[in-house]
Amino acid sequence: MRLLTSQTFDSALSENPNLIIKFAADWCPDCRRIEKAYESFGEQFPGFAFAEVDTVQSRDLAERFDVKGIPTLLVFQNGQMVDRLYSRDAKTVKQVEEFVARQLIPLG
Repeated sequence: MRLLTSQTFDSALSENPNLIIKFAADWCPDCRRIEKAYESFGEQFPGFAFAEVDTVQSRDLAERFDVKGIPTLLVFQNGQMVDRLYSRDAKTVKQVEEFVARQLIPLG
């Protein structure tokens, strides 16, 4: 899983036309609950690249995208944010998996 920082974030957006980024932290129980599944999404959903931002290490990125709770998933297509899964709706693997699957519909 690629960990993005302030130095690598914008280049990741330009390198990946379809990118989903999970904002999370090690101390977060909900983040840990979905971690293993999220790591497997690259194989399960080949239409997207997946990355992560540690909100403790990269607080500026969380502020830049108005991430108030974690985990939060942001979906980027061609460098533009097109969707968001708020932390209140990202409590289970099923919720996150269904959200990611919905992103593939326009690609299919």
